[in-house]
Amino acid sequence: MSTSEVPEVPNAAPTGPDAIRTERVGEHLLVIRIDRPHRRNAFDGATARAMEATIDAYEDDDSLFCAIITGSDIVFSSGQDLIAAAYDDMGASPKRGGFGIMGKPPTKPVIAAVEGHALAGGLELCLACDLIVSSRTATMGIPEAARSLVAIGGGLFRLPKRIPYHLAMELALTGKAWSAERMAELGFVNKLTEPGEALAGAIELADEILAAGPLAVRASKQIVQRAYDWDDGDGWKNQMEYAAPVMASEDLKEGLAAFAEKRPAVWKGR
Repeated sequence: MSTSEVPEVPNAAPTGPDAIRTERVGEHLLVIRIDRPHRRNAFDGATARAMEATIDAYEDDDSLFCAIITGSDIVFSSGQDLIAAAYDDMGASPKRGGFGIMGKPPTKPVIAAVEGHALAGGLELCLACDLIVSSRTATMGIPEAARSLVAIGGGLFRLPKRIPYHLAMELALTGKAWSAERMAELGFVNKLTEPGEALAGAIELADEILAAGPLAVRASKQIVQRAYDWDDGDGWKNQMEYAAPVMASEDLKEGLAAFAEKRPAVWKGR
């Protein structure tokens, strides 16, 4: 069914661009906030397309080096908008897939800042990010199987790469939600904060990333992401596709000069 053929979903607003708000923090950081409180930050098609447009803009803006995705103090995201789904309006976009990011995340780093629940597609949205900062009181899970659904937003094949196999299987088969504290113990969450402080914690982590060379950060992300599919032979060869441009960049010269002169580097992203 095409977008134009999707029936109008009752009480959908806010949706689309009204449900995805952005704020620039400093020169190089973008905060992306999901704002659909009446649907617990669940995604319909228009909201997914708005997220895709936001991620495209982030990717294309050479002055932006890092992004944070967050929700409200009550919920990060509860996943697919099931009311919209009843009208065949699924939370996916043409190019980047689920929620406008899951199928094709940006090449630049993205941090998830989680308060409240990150369930179903909400957890899969975390899996589309590179780092996760979470309130201690948040809960995470993929409850689809408990409702005779299947988690098709990347959760079933990405989660076993982030936590031990048997524990990923337990989450997948029982549909239970676990605390962020337990997920941090398993290495799924990078940093725990007190309630209401996840975004501030994510900004602190982003500042650490922003202190590094943006071209090197981008290349490093690409290599780490692909490492699951490479053996050592592939790795030695394939990493150079991403590393070589960094080694020929102005930023490399600046990084070396800054080290020698004992001063902070001023990155240009080129």
